[in-house]
Amino acid sequence: MQSFRTELENPVVEKDIIDLEKKIRAFREGKIHDEKFRSLRLARGIYGQRQPGVQMVRIKLPFGKVTFKQLLRISEISDEYASRNLHLTTRQDIQIHYVSLDRTPQLWAELEKDEITLREACGNTVRNVTASPTAGIDPKEPFDVSPYAYGTFDYLLRNPVNQDMPRKFKIAFSSSDEDTAYSYAHDVGLIPKINSKGERGFKVMLGGGLGAQPILASIVEDFLPEDELIPYIESIIRVFDRYGERNNRNKARLKYLIQKIGLEEVLRLAKIERTALKFKTYKINRDTVPQPNLPETTEYPNVEITNPLRYEQWLATNVFEQKQEGFYGVYIKVETADIPSDKARKLVAVLSPLASDEIRITPNQGLLLKYIRKEALPALYNGLAELDMAAPGFDSVADVTTCPGTDTCNLGISNSMTFARVLEDLIYNEYEDLIYNRDIKVKISGCMNSCGQHSMAHIGFHGSSLKAGAKVLPSMQVMLGGGTVGDGVGRAGDRVIKVPAKRATNVLRMVLDDYKTNSIEDEVFHNYYDRKGKDYFYQMLKPLADLTTLTDEDFVDWGHQETYVSAIGVGECAGVVIDLVATLLYESEEKLGWANESFAAGAWSDAIYHSYNVFVSSAKALLLDKGINSSTQAGIIREFDAQYVSTNEINLNGTFNDLILQINQNEPSESFATTYKALAAEFLETVKAKREAILQS
Repeated sequence: MQSFRTELENPVVEKDIIDLEKKIRAFREGKIHDEKFRSLRLARGIYGQRQPGVQMVRIKLPFGKVTFKQLLRISEISDEYASRNLHLTTRQDIQIHYVSLDRTPQLWAELEKDEITLREACGNTVRNVTASPTAGIDPKEPFDVSPYAYGTFDYLLRNPVNQDMPRKFKIAFSSSDEDTAYSYAHDVGLIPKINSKGERGFKVMLGGGLGAQPILASIVEDFLPEDELIPYIESIIRVFDRYGERNNRNKARLKYLIQKIGLEEVLRLAKIERTALKFKTYKINRDTVPQPNLPETTEYPNVEITNPLRYEQWLATNVFEQKQEGFYGVYIKVETADIPSDKARKLVAVLSPLASDEIRITPNQGLLLKYIRKEALPALYNGLAELDMAAPGFDSVADVTTCPGTDTCNLGISNSMTFARVLEDLIYNEYEDLIYNRDIKVKISGCMNSCGQHSMAHIGFHGSSLKAGAKVLPSMQVMLGGGTVGDGVGRAGDRVIKVPAKRATNVLRMVLDDYKTNSIEDEVFHNYYDRKGKDYFYQMLKPLADLTTLTDEDFVDWGHQETYVSAIGVGECAGVVIDLVATLLYESEEKLGWANESFAAGAWSDAIYHSYNVFVSSAKALLLDKGINSSTQAGIIREFDAQYVSTNEINLNGTFNDLILQINQNEPSESFATTYKALAAEFLETVKAKREAILQS
């Protein structure tokens, strides 16, 4: 590799990218441990694929907003660096695949020319802040949450409190009580409210999450004033960072910390952290997300609709009136969330004269167009139809959410992408009336980890495997009864039965047929499922799970011709655990450098938090020399006192607990930052001297 310099005007971003290039070079030269480097690249949106030697790059788009210019830039980059395809995610990001690691710094620099970042798109960080795609145009919204979603993203980006958490942390803003951003499935979920005085605020949900063990969030605030939003979120993150599990990644999310110590204790600890916050209130700039540029054209030529029935279906299912009079929002259903880059360019050409210069990626992996005049709808439909992007039935039974599965993901067990196409074809061909049904959601994940949101689907599937004698066959775990109730309340689906993957199409047929036959008039699926009960569906689907009737076809996964072989790699979603003493001391030196940089910039709170992390990493290093690998930062503090301070191996003129936890007993002033940073530097030197003495003994 050769060093390069970017042409970016933002020195912070430029430093980030140059640092990535240096770290890649050091990794290639064997100077950085593999697991340390993996942690670093994940926090820069670079994720190992199932295929060796190439990377998936996740492009972070706050609340799914992307301009025409940005979409064109991403398309160019996919052509140059990746596989000429854009994959839309359920977190409103765009992913590109088959990228060379060595080219990622230049790729990032090219993206930043249009203010697009990779920072904290993966790893143990605050992931992309999501929001209802209709925010700003939703007729039912109390106010536009877009500025609040952006303000949260902007405040937390590069913030030291979330650079190396126990695991990922997810935040979502819904635009109304319909909760289309799934607040109940997030670490922090928010729904806008206006109180009796006309003041803005949020209903707050805490501790939700999907994954292999879905847990629904608890409602913790009915009305949190808007200026308290950022301090509230930061205090929760600080508690999670200190007390969250760091060794067992399967128990490392906030939801498990709440299970372990209780919701009230988490909230109590969060209140203690308020003293340390640099902002006790934080005013969000409501103008930070400007209204998009509207198309200049107001007169449109008459066009002939070649398929009037399809056009009427499209109008009924994909088009709605905005709260802005005279304008319409239009959804685009994107099959398996993939848009080839050449099609993305053609899409921009179609949209430029007809829609505003802003697209929102939706949580179900589609697109939302805004500010379209009624007179422009026929021309828009024809343009989309020419690109095969005018399918009706957005967010209906026919709009199946799916993750990439075994196509590219290390954790994929079965092929979710092809299965999704098969199910959508099944709906269009056999149940066309259900393209109007937005009550029932069908979602698929390639494994149990729920990237395809299967656990909050009315009808969900996740990839698995079954044994039949000495053979293994691909299977689907069927989950029923999940989904959104509204206003912060949701449901996690029940695990009903596991069936061979090739029989899962009949699962959908049998459930839909029974719903049509046995549901009461106007009965929603949740009520129908509750009335019938889980065992009813188990008994109904049980014949599909009979392994005595297997055929050769059952041993071949969707989209494949060869016999199935289960091959699961090591997932990277949660980052890694670093246990090497030398690496930890190296990290401590690096964090002290960050503390000095923040201090020099006058960022006292950031300097203090970096200093706190110097204490933690240094103490953990010495504990590992005694074979003690504590799973939380709070545990490290406790064990260091027990193993080193109380035994007088290290003299601190007091306890380590009192020394380090000055952080939440003092305001983040220049004076305290000066003192605390000096104490951290002194502690690091003490630890290094002790480590050297151990090595020499």
